[in-house]
Parts: sequence; structure tokens; C-alpha cells
Amino acid sequence: MTDHYQVTVVGGGPAGLTAALYTTRLGHDTAVINRGGGRAAMMLDTHNVIGVTEETSGNEFLAAAIEQVQSYGADYFQDYVSEIEPIGTDGEGYRVTAGNVEVTTDHIVLATGFSDVRPDPPLPRTGKGLHYCLHCDAYMFVDESVFVMGTGDAAAHVAMIMLNFTPDVDVLTRGDEIEWSDETAEMLENHPIDVVHDDIVGIRKDDDGWLSAFEFEDGSVREYRGGFPMYGSNYNTDLAESLGVELNDDGTIAVDDHGRTNVDGVYAVGDITPGHNQIPTAMGEGARCGIGNHYDLRAFPRSLDEIEELGPVTDADVPAISQELLRRAVTHEGHPGGPREQQSVAGDD
Repeated sequence: MTDHYQVTVVGGGPAGLTAALYTTRLGHDTAVINRGGGRAAMMLDTHNVIGVTEETSGNEFLAAAIEQVQSYGADYFQDYVSEIEPIGTDGEGYRVTAGNVEVTTDHIVLATGFSDVRPDPPLPRTGKGLHYCLHCDAYMFVDESVFVMGTGDAAAHVAMIMLNFTPDVDVLTRGDEIEWSDETAEMLENHPIDVVHDDIVGIRKDDDGWLSAFEFEDGSVREYRGGFPMYGSNYNTDLAESLGVELNDDGTIAVDDHGRTNVDGVYAVGDITPGHNQIPTAMGEGARCGIGNHYDLRAFPRSLDEIEELGPVTDADVPAISQELLRRAVTHEGHPGGPREQQSVAGDD
């Protein structure tokens, strides 16, 4: 490893790893510091990702991505970032402090995501009856009995959306006071959805661990194959806020179309930014963010103002890629003509 990187990605989900993949392959020394876990790691199966089969778990998906990013020359650390602070007062970069890692970096990519607010137990196992992504998992429940937990507008609307897939949908308030609007209430009354107010006291499962039914405090039993808790999200923005990054009203980080925030050198991608919280979306955001970092970091072309200040580009200035990434590139199995044992004369110091 080095102690200075051009890009340091904080977080190791699909968005952060894709950003790191792009910055590394675009010639920028990159580190990923990831505490582990996250929403993708919880997946028992992977859905809606072209080229990735259903039986691939989230941990298997992420492990393959980490190995891929490292193969191109990025450094990966599993650690918890506790602090990011600017170096100096004039854009000298940032110091990133984790438990066993401290590095300096030109750019920061925040990919810290969010945590779903979980309802109180008893609950089925995540992925075996408890699901958090409507667009990912609605297909699983075509023509099956489904629940939606919650009391707000989001819960009511998700329940009505699920009628596109199955005729058997209930909203479970679990004894909490209804918070959805009068307009939503009128909409809900005009859809064939039951609102169940009694709380859950027990769970029944099939032999394979999948949810089969809930037992309610009034003694009733209702069959369900799965459903969606809709209690909101806690965005992991402590590091962003410490840097003065602007947040949207919903708690997400405000970014442009390449992940740039209002703070120079700080980017954000994935579930911590606005948009659909899905792997393909996150990967697309990560790719754009990686390209955005490249636009802002690449040495060439040198502008006319830079030429006036620094002079013309000479043979000694190129390539801009570091010696370590150059070595990793020419020895990589994907290099044209097969991996070479050493760099060309043109790339020698």
C-alpha cells in the first residue's frame, strides 16, 4: 500500500466498488476502506443484475467485486472510517482516519449508504419473508399473499403498487396510529386491501425457513409468503456533514450527475444519494462518479493556461499513471497480447 492516494472510497457496496473500479482502470491510485456489511451483503440471492445469476448471494457478489478491483491495482481495507479532515486550507486534500489505517487523498468518494429502519420483532428472516426493495423483489410474490408494514403514505402506496403483482395484499399497522394522509386514505379505501391493526405475536415458517403466516394478538392467523417493512431509512451522513457537504431535505447528499458534492474533492454515490436504491442503479452512479473523478484528476490534456505556467508536455512527463498502476496494468491478464513481465522502455523511470 501507499500512504497517499488520488481517490479514497469510503464504503464497499456496489456503488463504491464500481467507482473504485473506474478510477483504478482510469489510472488513479485508489483505496477502498469498507467497514463491511451493508444492504447488499444481506442479500440471500441477487436479482435484476444482468449476467449475475439468482443463486449468487450478496456476499459472493461483493467478494468477486473486491477481488476484481484489487486485481487492477486498488488497495482494499476492511476498517471503519472515524474521521475525514481537510489538509490545510487551500485544497491540499484530505486525511482519512480508520481503526488501523490512515491515509491522505486528493479526492473522497462517500459510499456509506443507509440503514433501513427495522420493525420490532417478531420478524421473519431477511430474504425469507422480509424484503426491503420493492423493485427487486416484487416479482418473487406474483400471485402470492403479501404484507406491507407501516403507517405512513409510503406503506399505503407500496401496498397499492403490489396489486400489480398479486390480488392478496394487507397493510399491517401493528397497533400503531395511522399517519397517512386523507388523500391516501381515500385511495386505499378504493383498492382491495385489508388494513390489519392488531400486532403480530408469532410467526409460522415452512421447512425451508420461508415465512408462511403471522399470528396476531386477536388470535387470528393470516398466511403470507413475504412482504415489505416501510419505516424509513437512516442515512449515514456523519462524515459528509463533518466536511460541510450539503444534504437534501430527505437526508440524502446533494450531488451532480457525476457524484460531485458542493465541497471540492468530495463525491458521493449509491444509496446515500437520491434515486432508486438498487444494485444496477448504484453501479451506474459509481461508473459516472469514477469518470467524474478522472475528469477532475487527469493530467492531460494540459490546458493553455497550464502550458503557460508549466510549459509543454515532454516525454519525461508521460505517462501520468503511477509506476505501481503501470506495473499492475501491463502484468494483468487482460492486457493486449497477454500479460508482460515488465513495462516498456517508454514507461521506465
